[in-house]
Amino acid sequence: MTTNIQTREIEYTTADGTRLIGYFAAPSTATPVAGILVAPEWWGRNAYTEQRTRELAEHGYAALAIDMYGDKKVTTASNQAYEWMMQTFEDPDTIVNRATAALNTLAAQDEVDADKLAAIGFCYGGKVMLDLARSGADLQAVVTFHANLSAQTPAQAGQVKAEILVLHGELDSMVSLDDVAHFREEMYAAQVPHEVIVFEDAKHGFSNPEADEKAKANGVDLGYNAEAERQGLEAMYELLQRRLGE
Repeated sequence: MTTNIQTREIEYTTADGTRLIGYFAAPSTATPVAGILVAPEWWGRNAYTEQRTRELAEHGYAALAIDMYGDKKVTTASNQAYEWMMQTFEDPDTIVNRATAALNTLAAQDEVDADKLAAIGFCYGGKVMLDLARSGADLQAVVTFHANLSAQTPAQAGQVKAEILVLHGELDSMVSLDDVAHFREEMYAAQVPHEVIVFEDAKHGFSNPEADEKAKANGVDLGYNAEAERQGLEAMYELLQRRLGE
């Protein structure tokens, strides 16, 4: 663990000219380190996403919290989040194009060893990172927390370079255990190394301490679970250390 980190915002654009603003955090060191993309929940690139990004930097990684909506838009209202999220589904290439632009931006930073890249994602952001991996992106590992597991384009054998870890809540009413089973079948068919951990008594959003508050405010089925969060982060850092060697 390091306490000396640096942070900054980084503006980048997609191939279609969309202006995106990422939040970057890295250890204060002269030696390039492994880089990790952090894809947010459907609320946008908010304070929770930035906190996770700083935590990764404190663990010795350079991390970039990505902007999927443009101009770092955020909301606490589920209807607005849903609208913005659905806009990224209108064109089948939008998600991968925006995530790829972020990955290229991360790899270009002086603090980053571009040969050691990984990605993590929460909720909607988990889907974003899985679709990025499915596209054949140069990632060593992908970790998702309570993610939408559906594929824009299912994984193909020989295309996915990442080892994948899916962290799922048993009581997630938004992503069913049948969805998890279909995801496993997709990964087996494509011969992708993967692990799925299902946490007992955990709902959608289990890693976010603000989940209960957001559930109450929006009438959606979310719930924070401190033990699932702890175990999930432990498993994440174990995979990152094994695959990236930091």
